[in-house]
Parts: sequence; structure tokens; C-alpha cells
Amino acid sequence: GAMSVDSISDLSDNTSKLLEALQLSHPHELDLQRRQGKKMLSLNPITWQVPRIVDRCCQHIETHGLQTVGIFRVGSSKKVLHSEGRGTKFDQGLDVFLDEHQSVHDVAALLKEFLRDMPDSLIPRELYEAFLSTAYMEGPAQLATLQLLLFLLPPCHSDTLHRLLQFLSKVARHAESSRGPDGQEIPGNKMTISNLATIFGPNILQKEKPGEKDCGIMNIEDSSAVILVLQRLIEHYQALFMVSPEMQQDIVRRLFETDPDVIDYLLRRK
Repeated sequence: GAMSVDSISDLSDNTSKLLEALQLSHPHELDLQRRQGKKMLSLNPITWQVPRIVDRCCQHIETHGLQTVGIFRVGSSKKVLHSEGRGTKFDQGLDVFLDEHQSVHDVAALLKEFLRDMPDSLIPRELYEAFLSTAYMEGPAQLATLQLLLFLLPPCHSDTLHRLLQFLSKVARHAESSRGPDGQEIPGNKMTISNLATIFGPNILQKEKPGEKDCGIMNIEDSSAVILVLQRLIEHYQALFMVSPEMQQDIVRRLFETDPDVIDYLLRRK
């Protein structure tokens, strides 16, 4: 629900696909890099596209649930959210306010349900085998391959995955108990990266559509690979979702030679 896209229909199909492939450079992150003294060029041609239901659920848990023990593991009464019409309102593209009175476990269940029931999984099914093939790769080769695969995601899937991984990374940082400024113990939520990958992996990487025959059956090898892949995505999401200045400059040079109209288009958007 509530995904908005700036039209690029006036560009050729090949150019449009190229621009979509470059959308991993997020302007708000690049602005931060500039303030830190690094010159980087954003080529993101499309508005940030994250469904409201995902962003609102993440925001709610980040505000009210980071110290909730067993978040995503404990059962919920998610039917309350549906009885109040929140799921339907999100589906209609309406904004819904989730306050401190809303159960963290209910919101967590709503987020998992949305990801599980997407018409196409967050990582499209056509890329399922390709992502799984990276599970047992190691070091720079694994990360380089994962980043190239992320370039293939549609913009809305890429933006939403980035927001989700950012959120899961934050949840994992609060897994262990800590001490407050006054020495009081702050309980950890016990949700390590491994635990989160185990829960969210099957919702994000799906071989079959929900409801299809044998969709709930995943062999042990695939299940382990899915968990490993999501662990790497959570651990390295910042690097994976940032296009290097070198790659951007190379693309700009090529565009000047092959599609100068694209450069004009990008400059007009700025």
C-alpha cells in the first residue's frame, strides 16, 4: 500500500531500466557522506518507496519495543489490529497512527504477516536460487555478488528491503542486556541477528507463493541457506546498499557517451 513513483515513462525502456538499477544510491545517505567531506553523486531517479505499513510498524517497534524480550517470537493477538481495521486502512494507502497503547507483539505480527503475504516476495521469487547460491560463498566475493543481485531488485522492493534490514540491525543491537547511566539493568530483547534471520528469512526469500502446494515445505539445505543469506544482508546492509563513487563516476562517463539525455534528465530533477 501507498507506494508512489515518479513517472519516467518519457525515457526509453533501456534507459528506464538503467535508472532503476542505479536507485541503490539513496540521496539522504549521500548527503550525510557529503557533510563528512566525501564527494558522492546520487543517481537515484525515483522517490523513496516503502509501504506505509512497513515503515509505521518499524517505527513503532523502534520507539516502544527494542527492549521487549522475545519480540517476533512471542505470540500475539494480531486479530485486534484487523478488528480495528488497521490492516485494511494500510492496504487502502491510508496513513495509520500506531501509538504506545498498541501491543508491540501485535505490530510485530502485522509486519511479519505483510511480508509473508506479499503477492511477490520482498526478494522476488525469480531471484530465489541466485540469492541462495551466495550462502556458502565467503568474504568479498560473497558481498560483491549480493550487491549485484540487489541491483536487480525493483525499486520498491529494494527500498523496502533496505528499510527492513536497517530495522532488524537495530533490533539485533539491543539483543543483549546493558546498564543504564544510573547502573540499572536494561533488559535485552534476546533477538540476535541469527534469531532474526531464522524468523524473517522464510518471509523474505520464498520459493513458492503462500497457499501454493508444498509452499510450506523447505528442505534443510535451503532453510539453512536462507538463514545464512539474510544474516549477511543484515550484517552488511549499509555497504551493500551504497554504490561506490567509482562505480557512479564510471556510469556517468558511459552515459555521457551513450545516453546524454539521461544526464539532462537527472540534472533537471535536481
